[in-house]
Amino acid sequence: MPIEDERDARSERKRQDVLDAARRRFMTEGYASTGMEAVARDAGVSTATLYAYFPSKSDLFNVVVEEAAEVFMRRAGETAHVQGDGATQLRAFALAYARFISDPFVRAIFRLVAAERRRFESVARRFHTRLRDEFGGVLIGILRRLQAEGRVSQTKPSWAAGQLMGMIEHPTFLVPLVAGDDAPVERPLEDICEEAVETFLARYGVREGVGAEAA
Repeated sequence: MPIEDERDARSERKRQDVLDAARRRFMTEGYASTGMEAVARDAGVSTATLYAYFPSKSDLFNVVVEEAAEVFMRRAGETAHVQGDGATQLRAFALAYARFISDPFVRAIFRLVAAERRRFESVARRFHTRLRDEFGGVLIGILRRLQAEGRVSQTKPSWAAGQLMGMIEHPTFLVPLVAGDDAPVERPLEDICEEAVETFLARYGVREGVGAEAA
């Protein structure tokens, strides 16, 4: 590897170490209680090096949230290419979304963004909008394909998508968010998703299409 490329690789590793350390500090201590010196110490870099990458703590926070959003976007995209009949596609999306939204790391990031919403209003708004549009967009795309095939019937795909996602979010995300990460999800994710998809198909499934497949 050329010397310049090796230097760039080391620099990128240090930058990532800083982001990882900052994310841990922000999630456990909150924004106000996190010190840049502590982040530098955790990352194994000097304070000067840290400020060379991120001129202020607010810059660091913005990038931590943006990086988390990028990870979440990739996970959302993985659900867009499921093959199979309508019921299979909906179940696959539901389970992927349930696994994502029930991940303690995901909840921790949501808590962090929500806690700092007033201080970083535009960051919080962009974060939530991106997640809603990405996951919701994937599901809306599935629903539109199924409607074009005559498998489901709905006049507002965005409303229908919101209803399915809401049935998944309540037991897998909202309850643990309130009760704490130590509170286990009461039922297996597969059972939660199966019930949500069955309820969804009872409302929107066309009997000769998806509804018949799910019966």
